[in-house]
Amino acid sequence: MGEVREAVPAAVAGPPAGGRWWAVAGRFARHEWTLAVVGSLVLAVALTWPTVRDLTGTIPQDTGDPTLQAWQVAWGGHALLTNPTQLWHSNTFWPEPYTYAYSDTLLGYAPFGMIGHGPVAAVVRYNLLYVLVHALAFVGAYALSRQLGAGRAGAAVAGASFAYAPWKLAQAGHLHVLSIGGIALALAMLARGHGWSLRHGYRPDRVRPGWAAAGWAVAAWQVSLGFGIGLPFAYALALLCLGAAGGYGWSWWRRRRRPAFPRRLLVADLAGGVFFAGVTLLMAAPYFEVVARHPAGRRTVEQIAMFSPPLRGFLTAPPESWLWGERHETARASLSFAGEMTLLPGMVLVGLAAAGLFVSAWRVWHRLALAAGVLVTVALAAGSTLGGDGDPGYVTLVEHVPGWDGIRTPGRLVLWTTLLLGILAAGALTTTDAGPARASAPEPASAPEPAAPEPAAAPAPGSPGGGWRRWGRLVLVFPVLLVLAEGVNRTPHVPAPVAPAALHGLRGPALVLPSDGIREFHVMLWSTDGFPKVVNGLASFTPASQQDIRAASTGFPDAASVAYLRGIGVRTVVVLPAYTAGTPWQGAETRPVDGLGVRREAVGDGYVYHLD
Repeated sequence: MGEVREAVPAAVAGPPAGGRWWAVAGRFARHEWTLAVVGSLVLAVALTWPTVRDLTGTIPQDTGDPTLQAWQVAWGGHALLTNPTQLWHSNTFWPEPYTYAYSDTLLGYAPFGMIGHGPVAAVVRYNLLYVLVHALAFVGAYALSRQLGAGRAGAAVAGASFAYAPWKLAQAGHLHVLSIGGIALALAMLARGHGWSLRHGYRPDRVRPGWAAAGWAVAAWQVSLGFGIGLPFAYALALLCLGAAGGYGWSWWRRRRRPAFPRRLLVADLAGGVFFAGVTLLMAAPYFEVVARHPAGRRTVEQIAMFSPPLRGFLTAPPESWLWGERHETARASLSFAGEMTLLPGMVLVGLAAAGLFVSAWRVWHRLALAAGVLVTVALAAGSTLGGDGDPGYVTLVEHVPGWDGIRTPGRLVLWTTLLLGILAAGALTTTDAGPARASAPEPASAPEPAAPEPAAAPAPGSPGGGWRRWGRLVLVFPVLLVLAEGVNRTPHVPAPVAPAALHGLRGPALVLPSDGIREFHVMLWSTDGFPKVVNGLASFTPASQQDIRAASTGFPDAASVAYLRGIGVRTVVVLPAYTAGTPWQGAETRPVDGLGVRREAVGDGYVYHLD
């Protein structure tokens, strides 16, 4: 008698394992966040072009700050891999301590610095990060707008404006200023973790403590990139926490009952907040040490006034803008420091945000709050221009808020203006998808997860509703394209400085001559070949020890300079004749060394002097 087998219905048995994997992969590929991330990467490559065309040989904007920042990323990775206790005591500005804190450190990019070795790898790293920070800014603002309740088109406009605003083109040589994506992403995660959005208010059933903890972690990472951008973000988070606490207290007083606030969320906030504060204080400690040792590192009101833009600067684009660069040439000519005063967030963005004040998915008081935020951030970004002296305003913060006197370029606060304008614009574009939604009243913490709504039946292809919806979606593409058009760049990509053969295998402590000007940044980059200790370095102030060494070495190689350098422990001096023209070291390689006990050798296009 044959074996009897029970038939299993196909619906129960399911497709073969291979079919399930393909289905999962297909869903993942079509998922909104997959498309957003992939799309942001494609946009970043296109709108930073031609960066990826030559990752090893060119660098965006100029060979000034980008070479410094390429060294910063490299040093962070090297120090954490070899001797983390010496992280803040870098190989530059020898023999000074805490020299890694002479500028924003970009420490959060240290994992990238652990890959590769030498100046070429440092340039490749910098170029890749330059592209990726634009992608992260798009994803961060897109995620924040979606969490607040915006539709996809509105969120895309917010993401595009935050990543490719015209003012950012003037900052193409400042990676730490371009690295703002973590701000929007952290806010998106925190809002999601707390179940909060502009359209629906606080919904306890949407609380996700894990997302809140992740938001605090991303916020801490953002601060680790530097205080020029991170310090205002830290204070903004503190204000948001105070506002949330005040809202909680108001709700308790008005309803005479405790609003639902899950214990796990409270734990996530406490742990995340302590972690964020700890990272901020650990990052701040070396900077306070530097200011204590070098008071010249503290910004003065006079320095801030030099970089404070007039209000017309917020409607002026930098020359790197393909669309507005030439058209705004006359306006730029009237700015005393155009590189930090061309702060146009985007004409299209401003227009969409203005429309969002009148027609929006956001409630009226939300729109007014966003508009007030725009005005406040513009006033602060204007620095000392506001009211003639910036007090009250930015100067007030410099004089009374801890750490604020370390920020000399107030115009960079326009990033907050751009983010708020993007959220206003997203609200205007969202009304085409759905009308404004009222904030739902808080539900008990034990309320079950609401059932997913039934999908609406798609209109028939020939029906009027289907046609209008398709045309509506097509129309929504145009604002995104217009915003992106304002972000098309004409950023120069210049040859990266090639390390001289004389610096290969350099033994420190060493002094590279000439030691002055922008070439110091190049020496810092070249020192990534082994990271020997070098006297060279460039910051917003000159340490007394470096100034003394430069002054004593102007006659090098003579008896006095050789004796001085030996006395302080310098073992090697490298003279690069290609760069000495017009400096005190011009012709140094032809000066005699007889009787000095110095061994000189020609290496490539340089001369190496061994003092020991």
